[in-house]
Amino acid sequence: MKTNANSIIIALAVIIAAYLFSNAFENRNQSSDTISVTGLGKKDFTSDLIVWSGSFSKKSMGLKEAYAALDFDREKIKSYLISKGILEKEIVFSAVNFNKDFDYLYNENGSTKQQIFTGFSLTQTVTVQSKEVNKIEDISRQSSELINSGVEFYSNPPEYYYTKLAELKIKMIAEATKDARVRAKSIAENAGASLGNLKKSDMGVFQITGQNSSEDFSYGGSFNTISKNKTANITVKLVYQVD
Repeated sequence: MKTNANSIIIALAVIIAAYLFSNAFENRNQSSDTISVTGLGKKDFTSDLIVWSGSFSKKSMGLKEAYAALDFDREKIKSYLISKGILEKEIVFSAVNFNKDFDYLYNENGSTKQQIFTGFSLTQTVTVQSKEVNKIEDISRQSSELINSGVEFYSNPPEYYYTKLAELKIKMIAEATKDARVRAKSIAENAGASLGNLKKSDMGVFQITGQNSSEDFSYGGSFNTISKNKTANITVKLVYQVD
Protein backbone atom coordinates (compact mmCIF):
# COMPACT_ATOMS: atom_id res chain seq x y z
CA MET A 1 0.00 0.00 0.00
CA LYS A 2 2.79 2.32 0.90
CA THR A 3 4.44 1.70 -2.48
CA ASN A 4 1.18 2.43 -4.34
CA ALA A 5 0.67 5.62 -2.37
CA ASN A 6 4.16 6.80 -3.22
CA SER A 7 3.57 6.01 -6.89
CA ILE A 8 0.33 8.01 -6.87
CA ILE A 9 2.05 10.97 -5.21
CA ILE A 10 4.90 10.90 -7.74
CA ALA A 11 2.44 10.69 -10.64
CA LEU A 12 0.47 13.65 -9.33
CA ALA A 13 3.67 15.62 -8.88
CA VAL A 14 4.68 14.93 -12.47
CA ILE A 15 1.26 15.99 -13.76
CA ILE A 16 1.27 19.23 -11.70
CA ALA A 17 4.83 20.05 -12.76
CA ALA A 18 3.93 19.46 -16.40
CA TYR A 19 0.91 21.74 -16.07
CA LEU A 20 2.89 24.52 -14.40
CA PHE A 21 5.64 24.28 -17.02
CA SER A 22 3.11 24.37 -19.85
CA ASN A 23 1.34 27.39 -18.31
CA ALA A 24 4.61 29.24 -17.76
CA PHE A 25 5.65 28.56 -21.35
CA GLU A 26 2.30 29.83 -22.63
CA ASN A 27 2.56 33.02 -20.54
CA ARG A 28 6.10 33.55 -21.70
CA ASN A 29 4.95 33.45 -25.32
CA GLN A 30 2.08 35.81 -24.56
CA SER A 31 4.35 38.33 -22.87
CA SER A 32 6.68 38.30 -25.86
CA ASP A 33 3.82 39.32 -28.21
CA THR A 34 4.54 43.00 -27.77
CA ILE A 35 5.87 45.89 -29.81
CA SER A 36 8.28 48.43 -28.35
CA VAL A 37 8.52 51.75 -30.22
CA THR A 38 10.00 55.18 -29.60
CA GLY A 39 8.23 58.34 -30.69
CA LEU A 40 9.77 61.77 -31.13
CA GLY A 41 8.36 65.18 -30.29
CA LYS A 42 10.28 68.13 -31.77
CA LYS A 43 9.62 71.87 -31.78
CA ASP A 44 11.52 74.98 -32.88
CA PHE A 45 10.87 78.11 -30.85
CA THR A 46 12.25 81.57 -30.13
CA SER A 47 13.20 82.69 -26.62
CA ASP A 48 10.91 85.27 -25.01
CA LEU A 49 13.12 86.23 -22.05
CA ILE A 50 16.67 87.58 -22.01
CA VAL A 51 19.06 87.91 -19.08
CA TRP A 52 22.12 90.08 -19.64
CA SER A 53 24.78 90.95 -17.09
CA GLY A 54 28.03 92.84 -16.86
CA SER A 55 30.54 93.74 -14.19
CA PHE A 56 32.49 96.87 -13.34
CA SER A 57 35.30 97.53 -10.89
CA LYS A 58 37.42 100.16 -9.22
CA LYS A 59 40.70 100.08 -7.33
CA SER A 60 42.09 102.51 -4.80
CA MET A 61 44.50 102.56 -1.90
CA GLY A 62 41.67 103.66 0.39
CA LEU A 63 38.49 101.61 0.82
CA LYS A 64 36.31 104.72 1.15
CA GLU A 65 37.71 106.18 -2.06
CA ALA A 66 37.20 102.89 -3.90
CA TYR A 67 33.54 102.74 -2.81
CA ALA A 68 32.97 106.34 -3.87
CA ALA A 69 34.45 105.67 -7.32
CA LEU A 70 32.35 102.50 -7.69
CA ASP A 71 29.18 104.40 -6.70
CA PHE A 72 29.96 107.01 -9.35
CA ASP A 73 30.29 104.34 -12.06
CA ARG A 74 27.14 102.55 -10.86
CA GLU A 75 25.09 105.73 -11.33
CA LYS A 76 26.58 106.25 -14.78
CA ILE A 77 25.67 102.69 -15.77
CA LYS A 78 22.15 103.02 -14.39
CA SER A 79 21.59 106.30 -16.24
CA TYR A 80 22.97 104.81 -19.44
CA LEU A 81 20.68 101.77 -19.32
CA ILE A 82 17.60 103.88 -18.56
CA SER A 83 18.48 106.22 -21.43
CA LYS A 84 18.42 103.16 -23.70
CA GLY A 85 14.84 102.41 -22.73
CA ILE A 86 15.41 99.81 -20.01
CA LEU A 87 13.00 100.06 -17.09
CA GLU A 88 14.54 100.76 -13.69
CA LYS A 89 12.77 97.70 -12.20
CA GLU A 90 14.56 95.51 -14.75
CA ILE A 91 18.00 96.63 -13.50
CA VAL A 92 19.45 94.78 -10.51
CA PHE A 93 22.84 95.51 -8.92
CA SER A 94 24.54 92.82 -6.87
CA ALA A 95 26.31 93.25 -3.56
CA VAL A 96 29.82 94.69 -3.80
CA ASN A 97 32.75 92.28 -3.66
CA PHE A 98 36.13 93.58 -2.53
CA ASN A 99 39.64 92.22 -2.21
CA LYS A 100 42.89 93.41 -0.73
CA ASP A 101 45.57 93.24 -3.42
CA PHE A 102 49.24 92.57 -2.77
CA ASP A 103 52.45 92.31 -4.73
CA TYR A 104 54.99 89.75 -3.51
CA LEU A 105 58.76 89.80 -3.37
CA TYR A 106 60.58 86.46 -3.33
CA ASN A 107 64.05 85.45 -2.16
CA GLU A 108 66.45 83.22 -4.06
CA ASN A 109 64.90 79.95 -2.92
CA GLY A 110 61.42 81.03 -4.11
CA SER A 111 59.82 81.69 -0.73
CA THR A 112 58.00 84.94 -0.01
CA LYS A 113 60.26 87.63 1.35
CA GLN A 114 57.80 90.50 1.50
CA GLN A 115 54.22 91.38 0.55
CA ILE A 116 53.33 94.90 -0.48
CA PHE A 117 49.75 96.17 -0.25
CA THR A 118 48.67 97.67 -3.59
CA GLY A 119 45.10 98.70 -2.84
CA PHE A 120 41.44 97.63 -2.55
CA SER A 121 39.71 96.16 -5.62
CA LEU A 122 35.92 96.49 -5.64
CA THR A 123 33.67 94.73 -8.15
CA GLN A 124 29.92 94.83 -8.71
CA THR A 125 27.59 93.12 -11.19
CA VAL A 126 24.54 94.56 -12.92
CA THR A 127 21.88 92.26 -14.37
CA VAL A 128 19.04 93.10 -16.74
CA GLN A 129 16.10 90.74 -17.19
CA SER A 130 13.53 91.59 -19.81
CA LYS A 131 11.03 90.18 -22.29
CA GLU A 132 12.16 92.72 -24.88
CA VAL A 133 14.73 90.29 -26.21
CA ASN A 134 15.82 92.10 -29.35
CA LYS A 135 16.20 95.47 -27.62
CA ILE A 136 18.36 94.13 -24.80
CA GLU A 137 20.37 92.12 -27.29
CA ASP A 138 21.18 95.32 -29.21
CA ILE A 139 22.07 97.22 -26.04
CA SER A 140 24.47 94.46 -24.97
CA ARG A 141 26.33 94.94 -28.25
CA GLN A 142 26.52 98.71 -27.72
CA SER A 143 27.80 98.48 -24.14
CA SER A 144 31.31 99.42 -25.25
CA GLU A 145 29.95 102.98 -25.14
CA LEU A 146 30.30 102.73 -21.36
CA ILE A 147 34.00 101.98 -21.72
CA ASN A 148 34.38 105.04 -23.93
CA SER A 149 32.78 107.11 -21.16
CA GLY A 150 35.40 105.95 -18.67
CA VAL A 151 33.59 103.03 -17.01
CA GLU A 152 35.59 99.79 -16.73
CA PHE A 153 32.66 97.61 -17.83
CA TYR A 154 32.86 93.95 -18.83
CA SER A 155 29.80 92.65 -20.70
CA ASN A 156 28.79 88.98 -20.51
CA PRO A 157 27.03 87.18 -23.38
CA PRO A 158 23.21 87.33 -22.98
CA GLU A 159 21.34 84.24 -21.82
CA TYR A 160 18.05 83.30 -23.47
CA TYR A 161 15.06 81.55 -21.86
CA TYR A 162 11.48 80.59 -22.66
CA THR A 163 8.73 81.31 -20.13
CA LYS A 164 6.17 78.86 -21.60
CA LEU A 165 8.38 75.80 -21.36
CA ALA A 166 5.90 73.76 -19.28
CA GLU A 167 3.14 74.20 -21.88
CA LEU A 168 5.55 73.39 -24.69
CA LYS A 169 6.67 70.20 -22.95
CA ILE A 170 3.09 68.92 -22.57
CA LYS A 171 2.40 69.46 -26.27
CA MET A 172 5.61 67.71 -27.23
CA ILE A 173 4.84 64.68 -25.05
CA ALA A 174 1.47 64.38 -26.81
CA GLU A 175 3.20 64.67 -30.20
CA ALA A 176 5.80 62.03 -29.28
CA THR A 177 3.10 59.67 -27.98
CA LYS A 178 1.09 60.05 -31.18
CA ASP A 179 4.22 59.44 -33.27
CA ALA A 180 5.04 56.26 -31.32
CA ARG A 181 1.50 54.88 -31.72
CA VAL A 182 1.56 55.46 -35.48
CA ARG A 183 4.86 53.59 -35.70
CA ALA A 184 3.55 50.70 -33.58
CA LYS A 185 0.34 50.40 -35.61
CA SER A 186 2.29 50.33 -38.86
CA ILE A 187 4.61 47.59 -37.58
CA ALA A 188 1.69 45.48 -36.35
CA GLU A 189 -0.28 45.79 -39.60
CA ASN A 190 2.76 44.90 -41.68
CA ALA A 191 3.15 41.79 -39.54
CA GLY A 192 -0.51 40.82 -40.09
CA ALA A 193 -1.52 41.60 -36.51
CA SER A 194 -3.51 44.27 -34.72
CA LEU A 195 -2.39 46.66 -32.03
CA GLY A 196 -3.64 45.82 -28.56
CA ASN A 197 -3.55 47.62 -25.23
CA LEU A 198 -0.72 49.86 -24.08
CA LYS A 199 1.39 47.89 -21.61
CA LYS A 200 4.09 50.37 -20.62
CA SER A 201 5.29 53.90 -21.32
CA ASP A 202 8.55 55.67 -20.51
CA MET A 203 9.47 59.29 -21.19
CA GLY A 204 12.97 60.23 -22.27
CA VAL A 205 14.89 63.30 -21.18
CA PHE A 206 13.99 66.79 -22.36
CA GLN A 207 16.63 68.31 -24.64
CA ILE A 208 16.93 71.96 -25.65
CA THR A 209 19.64 72.85 -28.15
CA GLY A 210 20.39 75.77 -30.43
CA GLN A 211 18.69 75.63 -33.82
CA ASN A 212 20.90 74.19 -36.57
CA SER A 213 23.69 73.59 -34.06
CA SER A 214 25.97 70.59 -33.62
CA GLU A 215 25.29 70.29 -29.88
CA ASP A 216 25.24 66.77 -28.51
CA PHE A 217 22.35 65.47 -26.45
CA SER A 218 23.15 64.92 -22.78
CA TYR A 219 22.21 61.79 -20.82
CA GLY A 220 20.63 63.98 -18.15
CA GLY A 221 19.10 66.44 -20.62
CA SER A 222 20.59 69.57 -22.16
CA PHE A 223 19.36 73.14 -21.68
CA ASN A 224 20.84 75.65 -24.10
CA THR A 225 20.86 79.28 -22.88
CA ILE A 226 23.25 80.85 -25.39
CA SER A 227 21.00 80.66 -28.48
CA LYS A 228 17.94 82.84 -29.00
CA ASN A 229 16.42 80.37 -31.46
CA LYS A 230 16.22 76.87 -30.00
CA THR A 231 14.99 73.36 -30.76
CA ALA A 232 13.33 71.18 -28.12
CA ASN A 233 13.29 67.39 -28.37
CA ILE A 234 11.67 64.70 -26.26
CA THR A 235 11.19 60.96 -26.76
CA VAL A 236 8.49 58.61 -25.48
CA LYS A 237 8.91 54.83 -25.46
CA LEU A 238 5.68 52.79 -25.63
CA VAL A 239 5.14 49.04 -25.35
CA TYR A 240 1.93 47.66 -26.89
CA GLN A 241 0.34 44.24 -26.73
CA VAL A 242 -0.09 42.64 -30.16
CA ASP A 243 -3.32 40.71 -30.84
